[in-house]
Amino acid sequence: MDKDKIDKKDHILDVAEKVFSELGFDGASTRMISGEAGVNMAMLNYYFGSKEGLFLAIFERKISSFRALLQNIGNDESMSAWDKLDKCIDNYIERIIVNNCFHKLINRELSLNKRWSLSDKITEILMVNVLELKKIIDEGIATGVFNGDIDVPLVISTIFGTKNFIINMPQLSSLILAHDIRDEKFMEEELKPRVKTYMKRLLKAYLVNENDNSK
Repeated sequence: MDKDKIDKKDHILDVAEKVFSELGFDGASTRMISGEAGVNMAMLNYYFGSKEGLFLAIFERKISSFRALLQNIGNDESMSAWDKLDKCIDNYIERIIVNNCFHKLINRELSLNKRWSLSDKITEILMVNVLELKKIIDEGIATGVFNGDIDVPLVISTIFGTKNFIINMPQLSSLILAHDIRDEKFMEEELKPRVKTYMKRLLKAYLVNENDNSK
């Protein structure tokens, strides 16, 4: 695909992400998105086929970039399993805090269970990244950096679940944190480093084998 077509496609995806995030899947329409993007319906349908195809293309674009990052970290033989996980946490928190509107939209789609085919495809894409993270944890167990009796599924649930709670329950989270999480400055300057520190301390205390000399 030539550069002009790639640029046009990315422009449509940028506009569609904004519209979906503001209006939800049901509230948005391909006609509305094509109008906002300044393209005709024929072009939008040519690239994406349907509203569902457009939504999945947005999601895949976001997830695939993080997947490549996870794979690069996982394949770096110069780092221990803990160093890899530490770096994954940094990158994960950086991404989800700044894209919280889109993450709310994804979680809303998964929780509604109104469109099983769409939910199944979203889950399938997400699981690829979950498995990349699991490889790093499994490596830590195999090399003795992590304790051998850890509960891997619950570790993964803790990493993703902390984010889900903060972003998807904003009123309760704001009360617990004693600050409005809709405040972008607070999210960027205070909450982001706070979550990173919390996650690393929590996971290191649970995962890392105190007898391992390589950490």
